[in-house]
This record gives sequence, structure tokens and C-alpha cells, in this order.
Amino acid sequence: MGGEDGGGDRNWDSHLRKLSNSTRDSNLANDPASDPSLLHSVKRLHELCKEDNSEDLIARVYPQINKLFQRSVSSLSQSTKSYGLLLLAILQFFLDFGEVVLHDADPSLRTFLRSCLSREFADPVVAEATLDFLNVNKKKILTSFPTLLPQFFPLMLKLIAWNGEKLEKSFMKIFPGLMMSHGSFLPLFPSLVDLPILVVALQKVERSSGSLIGSSIASIQKSTAPEMLLALMDEAYTGSTIADGGADSESEDSSAIDAADPFFLEFLKDENDGLPERHWSSPSNGYHFTGCNQHPSV
Repeated sequence: MGGEDGGGDRNWDSHLRKLSNSTRDSNLANDPASDPSLLHSVKRLHELCKEDNSEDLIARVYPQINKLFQRSVSSLSQSTKSYGLLLLAILQFFLDFGEVVLHDADPSLRTFLRSCLSREFADPVVAEATLDFLNVNKKKILTSFPTLLPQFFPLMLKLIAWNGEKLEKSFMKIFPGLMMSHGSFLPLFPSLVDLPILVVALQKVERSSGSLIGSSIASIQKSTAPEMLLALMDEAYTGSTIADGGADSESEDSSAIDAADPFFLEFLKDENDGLPERHWSSPSNGYHFTGCNQHPSV
């Protein structure tokens, strides 16, 4: 593992210093995405770690990469810059070398989806890069984090709803894995049925509130208008309370709905929590679906 071999860009030490120096620059420390060269350094360090296959180099690089991830996440709500590509590059490092440095990538992936992609889903570059990232790492994500993609299925649908047919092929490569990891297609079916309404809702939100890209999402998410409900839903409802203030809840900017309003409380109830069951999820139909799967017709 040499730090320098005359190959210019193979000097990993210069890229590592770049990341370290960014913490001392007040502008970069508060807004790392304002320096595009940081993305290049992260990608190059990742490549060098794979080429050298050196645990020592990985251990040297990881602390700076991790610090950059934390700074980037904390800067998201105040920045007008896009963080999607930078965070995806860091996540790739975590997935590839997490076992070496004992880094669990699950919280980092969820942070990216909740804090970054929920703001930048309308950016076509970020949307395409996200689906490419998920496809490249599909096997590992579905095996190691099987609940991740089903939980954020509404957010995945927003990538398609807003960016159209351009991303259809990439999305369809992930979709079978969503069903396999969830164990059934039925929980995803209501979101698919609602897809045309989601497209209309997103268009209405943009017309009434401005661009769906970047910091403007923060102000939109504070609205309690009915059309915002579907358009801003990022996670599948799992039965938890609306005003969940736990550590894994969304950031202050992402707090969406006035939980004191009885209309919204009723609207967001689960099918099994007081509202009539939808016909496709009733116990009788569930029984018939199970029977069909166990005894397929010849």
C-alpha cells in the first residue's frame, strides 16, 4: 500500500488531507457539498481502498469519511446545495467496507432516505443515482436490511411519479426484491393503486408551493393541507403513533402533520385500527390468497 507511486491521483494521502482540511474551513465545515472536489476525493479513496485491498488503508480513511457523512447530514436543512451524490458515494464506502471497520450501514441508509432523498427525490440526477445505487447493492441490501426498502416504498414511488418513464427500467429491477423481502405483494398494492393520485398531488404541491427540490421542501412539509398528505408520505405506515418523537423519527423539518387535528388522525389510521378493512386485505381474501399460493391450479 503506497501513499504515492507517481500516478498523481493515486496519492491517497492528498485526498485524505482534503477531507481533513474541509473540517477546518468554516464554510466547508457547515456546508460540505459546496466543494465538489470532496465528492471526487471520496470516490477516489473508495477506489484506492478496493484496489489496494488494505485493511490498514480502510481504517485510515473511514474516520474522515464518517465525519464527512455526519457533517453533511447536519447541514442538509440549512443548505441549498444537493447532497445526494456525496452521501451516496459515502454510503457505498460503508456498504463495501463496513465489516472491516465494524460500521452498521443500516442507520446511515435510513438517514439518507429520511433526511436527503425525501428532499431531493425530484432532482433527476439524484433520483437516477439512487436507483443505480440500489440496483448495484440490491443483493446486500435485501439480505442484510430486508425491511429497509419496503418501509420506504412510498418514497421509492415518488422517484417514478415525479421523474417518469426515464427511471422505469431501473425501478423495475428493484421492485421484485421489494416483494420478496416483504413476503407479500399485498402491503404494497395500495400504494401502487394510489400512484396516479400521487402524481397529481405532487404536481399540485409544486404549483401551490414552488419547486420540490431542495430546501423549499422544508416549508412544504410543515403544511397540513390535505393534498400534502400523500405527496409528502415517505414511509409506509407501520402502526406507530403520528407524533413519534423517538430517535429514529424524522427531523424537525420533516415533521409533517398537525396531530391535534382529528381529521388527520382519522385519515391516517391503519386499516386494522378502527377503519373498515380494504377489500384486498380482509381476512377472508387473505385466506383465499394463501390457499391459491399453496394449491396452484394445474
